[in-house]
Amino acid sequence: MNSTSSDVTTTLTRIRDYIRWGASQFAANQIFLGHGTVTALDEAAAIVLHTLHQPYHLADSYLDATLTMAEREQVVDLILKRIRERKPSAYLTHEAIFAGLSFYVDERVLVPRSPIAELIEQRFGPWVDEEQIFNVLDLCTGSACIAIACAYAFPEAQIDAVELSGDACAVARINIDKHDVSDQVTLFQSDLFADLPKKPYDIIVSNPPYVSVAEWEGLPHEYHAEPAMGFKGGENGLDLVGRILADANDYLAEHGILIVEVGSSAETLQQLFPQVPFYWLEFERGGEGVFLLTAEQVKQYHSLFLNAL
Repeated sequence: MNSTSSDVTTTLTRIRDYIRWGASQFAANQIFLGHGTVTALDEAAAIVLHTLHQPYHLADSYLDATLTMAEREQVVDLILKRIRERKPSAYLTHEAIFAGLSFYVDERVLVPRSPIAELIEQRFGPWVDEEQIFNVLDLCTGSACIAIACAYAFPEAQIDAVELSGDACAVARINIDKHDVSDQVTLFQSDLFADLPKKPYDIIVSNPPYVSVAEWEGLPHEYHAEPAMGFKGGENGLDLVGRILADANDYLAEHGILIVEVGSSAETLQQLFPQVPFYWLEFERGGEGVFLLTAEQVKQYHSLFLNAL
């Protein structure tokens, strides 16, 4: 530990001191936020509380607790590592919170942060009858956060989670075992629908790669610490989205819904299919670029989607 770190650990004693100091360091060093936290204070709190093995909703009264010297050193080391390496904090703590659930993450998967979490917490209401949800498909599952959150939301449903990357599948398996949902969540290593048994799904949900190559190249360093495969969606960002739209018709139940996150490629998608009435969902906690189509709409525009491939 250098002299500056030593000064900090000697001077600062309480949990709240290190959260404040960490936030100041992040702001001064212009750390990019975009992986689950909105402010430097939130980022610092996440790192400090994780390091101390405390919950993120720790009561304010405990923030005045005095840390041992060993705890102070661990906290300072991790905060400085976040600044030095410019990696998302979830890669340093190996934990991300999604839909109120804790997931293991590392550099083999994107850090969970999709606004779809809010939709899952609402059990996709008012778009479906939650008592009639028996089969859910999560395409491009990554860490399996969406699939596992759906398992909690619909305890009577079977969830199929599809992922092409073998590395990501390994992380997904860790989380399936961690949440003890292997009897409910089935993991498939597949290129979208290619190796998936054909059956009707009440919900197909996906957060696929949707970033254009040019946009990806200009993203902040923290994003480049994540697997490029999870971002790149071709020249216009919509290579995989187009395939999902073309094939979903064969897998949606009669009253099913298709929900896909396309993020910054939303405008491009709407321009590509101006006649398709994509319903763009709104989220109280922020986030955009997530569309919904009913099975009827997917069927109606099926030939259009096929011809666009």
